[in-house]
Amino acid sequence: MSEALKELGAHIELKRPDCVLGWDVSFGELNMDVTLGHFTEFVEFLKNDPTCKFSTLVDITAVDHPERPKRFTVVYHLLSMYQNHRIRLRVAIREDEMVPSITSVHPCANWPERETFDMFGIIFTDHPDLRRLLTDYGFRGHPLRKDFPTTGYTEVRYDEVQKRVVYEPVSLPQDYRQFDFMSPWEGAEYILPGDEKGEAK
Repeated sequence: MSEALKELGAHIELKRPDCVLGWDVSFGELNMDVTLGHFTEFVEFLKNDPTCKFSTLVDITAVDHPERPKRFTVVYHLLSMYQNHRIRLRVAIREDEMVPSITSVHPCANWPERETFDMFGIIFTDHPDLRRLLTDYGFRGHPLRKDFPTTGYTEVRYDEVQKRVVYEPVSLPQDYRQFDFMSPWEGAEYILPGDEKGEAK
């Protein structure tokens, strides 16, 4: 399998040197780092080329690396049911860069692109309906960014007096507690059922 994927990687690099920055094979999948330029055409090539035939888009997501100049890596997983191959495309972008939508090639990219926009704030140009998918309309920030606070910015609750859902700034009435991560049974005075079996050995 890995030899076939290496041949496939070499074929793609030979056919599209304008897009491929580098590639490797790991865990039975072909990983390819590609440029942002001509990205939609590159995905179309992968779909239509007889050697590739990556006709199924499995998923789109991103990874946040705040310390890098190119903060985000947008990741695409594609499947060729004809050749029984998988490929992972990685596109590194700066925080202010936009990624072309691939909905014209894979219409099912609509919701994964919306989810990636919602969670990371990455904008996909030429998307037919780019709006939040998992968070609410007035939601502030993008939850999967590394600089997003774990408590969030607002909390939602139902107000019995107003008889409606209300949004309020997060307020933590107590400091974070420190946990020692020791077993809750440590130092127990009694024997739990079954413990005597361990002592018999």
